[in-house]
Parts: sequence; structure tokens; C-alpha cells
Amino acid sequence: MNGGKRVAEVLRAHGVEFLFTLVGGHISPILVESKRAGIRVIDVRHEVNAVFAADAVARLTGVPGVAAVTAGPGVTNTITAIKNAQLAQSPLVLLGGATATMLRGRGSLQDIDQMALIKPHVKWCARPDRLRDVVPALEKAFEMAQKGVPGPVFVELAVDLLYEEKTVREWYAKTTDKADKTPLEHVQAAYIKGHLAQLFALSAAPAFTVPAKAVPRKPAGTDVRKAVKMLKGAKRPLMVLGSQSMLRADRVGELVAAVEKMGIPVYLSGMARGLLGKDHPLQKRHKRRNALKGCDVCILAGVPADFRLDYGSHVSRAKVIGVNLSREDLNKNRRPDHGVLADPHTFLVEVAASLGTVKPSPEWGPKLDEADAARELEISKMAEQDTELCNPLQVTRAMDRHLSDNSILVGDGGDFVATAAYTMSPRKALSWLDPGVFGTLGVGAGFALGAKLVRPDADVWLIWGDGAAGFSIMEYDTFARHNVPVIAVIGNDAGWTQIERDQVVILEDDVACRLTHMAYDKVAEGCGGVGLRIEKPEDIDATLAKAVELSRAGKPVVVNAMIGKTDFRKGSISM
Repeated sequence: MNGGKRVAEVLRAHGVEFLFTLVGGHISPILVESKRAGIRVIDVRHEVNAVFAADAVARLTGVPGVAAVTAGPGVTNTITAIKNAQLAQSPLVLLGGATATMLRGRGSLQDIDQMALIKPHVKWCARPDRLRDVVPALEKAFEMAQKGVPGPVFVELAVDLLYEEKTVREWYAKTTDKADKTPLEHVQAAYIKGHLAQLFALSAAPAFTVPAKAVPRKPAGTDVRKAVKMLKGAKRPLMVLGSQSMLRADRVGELVAAVEKMGIPVYLSGMARGLLGKDHPLQKRHKRRNALKGCDVCILAGVPADFRLDYGSHVSRAKVIGVNLSREDLNKNRRPDHGVLADPHTFLVEVAASLGTVKPSPEWGPKLDEADAARELEISKMAEQDTELCNPLQVTRAMDRHLSDNSILVGDGGDFVATAAYTMSPRKALSWLDPGVFGTLGVGAGFALGAKLVRPDADVWLIWGDGAAGFSIMEYDTFARHNVPVIAVIGNDAGWTQIERDQVVILEDDVACRLTHMAYDKVAEGCGGVGLRIEKPEDIDATLAKAVELSRAGKPVVVNAMIGKTDFRKGSISM
């Protein structure tokens, strides 16, 4: 069993259905053997998108996503996506090809110190030196990706560990099998013979272990009881659920039941968006800062007090119950009054079971609803304003009308995506994907690819800013080749608008902020997709309906929506 087949067997045993890659000679055996093992191999146009796709698979299924990339530039091209996954706490496994074990550091093609490069950005990494170490390294990788705080891991696999032993020996024999060897060449041949003996020693029958399911860290009973006591005395309780609360993808119904049983008003962020569906009475959408400053007890479930909570100032007046798998995130900036180092999902379920329903002050819920309604009215008025081309609020609100109950939204951009976040509502749990705390532009095509493969019956909407679209629109070739019919709507205002808003006001210069009204619809057509264009408000609904129809017929679609400028997001830049 060659190394490539061993890799494939480990992937299959761990429930991996998709392997994302960009082909390279260093990793060819992994790709070929994975295909033979029934794993669908999806090749992309840039390695970073292979990792983004693996990240999306992990978030939506709870099973670590896997990408395999070739040595050197293949690995370096993944760094942004790996760092994004680390900060978003996504469990994924990156397999990196490498030069032959004997040629490390000798000037071989694409040979760099990959371990030093990637180690700061992953939870764990390994570089097996013998064939018999490949399987244990991979099995450990899957364990580490899911254990504790989830995150990306890296395994470097040298090319001579992946091909058949016979083939590898033939490669080396070309150097050593000479009839008239010099004394130095005899020594060299003996050294290589010994190296090969070590490389393949005791590797004839690999032992595979049965994968163990990751067990979430449970809260202590005293932690649950203290939280219950705090909540029972609360008059203005509030919850904020973040992405870490969604790590148990196979148990989201249990989490919904717990939130409903507690009856506490809740804001949903990151992967938690959509948990309660559309228009749930407990969910609040707007004026979160004001609500947090007005509450008396707040649960931060998988949410650190970082820039999104103004480094803790939003909850400075409340008693905070913080629950997080990461000790660092739990205590970041604003130490909670009651800190619980545990899985947020499990904590909320156990608190709900002991607490029952909280009875806040009668005016608390209506006050939050009033603030929501007032903001919705403001948005409606701004959506009615005339702009050059189309008002972006009209476009995003129309998109929301065309969402089915089985839709997934992928956000990749600045101003246009933030506008969509205010005006579009995911219809169910695990139906919203954005980069997370790193704020990475370029996640869109990879995330959409992974999402559509995991849930082929869903309408996958890729909400793209025109700046962000430039990072990965060539993946429409991937969508077309692999029959992945996603719908992308590009808010095309010919600029980096989120940056431009403050840069022009403060520095009085729009340098580097201007783009063109590029024909992104034509780019999609050139890649094998379908391109549509919106230039007038009266064309919005019909064009979006056509995009949905085409996607459901198996065509990847780009809607190039020409939009104007509004003040809706004025002064909203985060740093």
C-alpha cells in the first residue's frame, strides 16, 4: 500500500467526502488514490480557495475539511486561508507536498522550510520521515483539529513517502546504479541504500485505528448553577451567540430548543446567524450596542470581547457570563464576572435544563423590539432614496425576497456585504458563512464551493463586493467544470467603498479606492457560467428570479448589479 493510498484510507475513515486541491507532482498519489477510494477530488484555480472550501465544509458539517497542495508555492498560497481558519476556529487538515526526504535543504525544486513557515498559524503540524509514520501522523492530525479549541493542522508529506516503493527505489537507482563507481560514489550508494531501508522499514502492513468522536468540554455543575442563579435575578438579560456555539453541527436542534426554553432576547453573530430562522420573537437584529449597554446580565457564548464589542466597552455595565473553549478568548479585554471554560453549546443546553424560562422585566423585550422596528423604518426610508443606477439597499432587500427556506448565504466583501447583513435574513441554522474575525476578503468562491457540495439541494448565494470578487472570480471555471451551480450577486459600484468613505473624508483623497464598472457577467461567461446584468431598479426582481431558475437548472450564475452610493454605511469602518 503506497503512501497515497494510506492517506486516502485515513481520509475515508474520518468521513471525508471531498478533497480540495490544485494539482502538483508532489501530491499526485494522494489525488489518484483518494479518487479510487470514492472521495470526490475538486481541483480549483488557486490553492487558497482549496483551503477556503475545506473550511466551509468543516463549518457546515463538523467534519474537518481537507485540502492537499503541492510543495513550496502551493503551501505558501494557502497561508491567508489557514490563518483565517485559525482565527475562526475551523477544524481542517492541510496536506502539503514536499521534496524527497533525502533532498531536503539541498536546493530541490520548490523546497523551503514549510514547517517554520506554517507552524505559527496552525494548532499542530507534523512531518513524517518514514512510510510507517504516515498513518499515525494523519490520524493524530484529525484528532488535534477537533480537540479543545478547533483549528487547522498541517501534515507535510514528502514525495518519496507517497509513491510505490518500487518506483521510489527506481528513482534513486538512477543515481547509484553505475558500473564504474568511484570510491565516493560507492559511499553515496551505501548511504542511499541505508536511507531507503529506514524509509520503508516495518511499513508493509499499516495499522489503522477507529476514529474517536471529539468529545466537547463540558461545564462543571457549579458553573451551571452559578449561571442559573445570576440569570434568575436578571431583569434585563441578553445573550450573544457566536460561531463557537455552532461547532456541534449535528445537534443544532438541541441548541434552538435550549435558547427558546430560556426565553432570553438574543443576538446572533457569525455562524450562529440563522439559528432561529427568520423573524423569531427572541432574536434581535439592530442596535446591539445600545441593548448590551442597557442589559444587566449578559451571556457571551463563544464570543470574545474584541473589536466587535468595542474591546468590552459594550458590556462594561453588565454582569457577564462568558463561556468559551479558549481561555484567551474568554478573558480577552473584559474578564467575565462568571467565566466558564467549556463548549458553549453544551453549557447553554445544561443551563436551559436547570433554569427553565427567565422572566425579565415586562418593559425589556418591548424596548428592544421598539429599537429594532425604528431601525427597520430607517432602512426602509433609505431604500426608497434615488441613487445613480440601483440603490444597494433595494438590491439586497430584493435578494432577501428571493431566498428559499433552503438557502445558504456567503458574504465576501465590505460595504455591499455589510448592507446585506442588515437587510437579509438567513432562513435556518448553518446557512450563513463569512470569514470571521480576520475579516478576510477573498473567501467567497471557496466558501460557496464547499457549501454547495455539502448541500447540493440548497440555493447558495454568494454576496460579493466588486473588490472582493476580483480575488476569486476565476473559480467560476471550477464551478462550471465540477457542476457546482452557485448564484453570485456582485454589488458593482466601481470602488473599494467601505475604505473610500473614511479615507476621502479624513484624508481628502480617493487614491487606490477606485475601480471600474467591470463586466463581471462577461467574465463568468468566459469561465463557462452564465452572466446577468442589472442596471435599472425595475429589472432587479426579474433578474434575480432568472438567476435562481438558471442555478436550479445546473448553471453557475453571476448577477452583475450596478449600484450607486448611499450614506447607509457612513462612518462604519472598523480597525
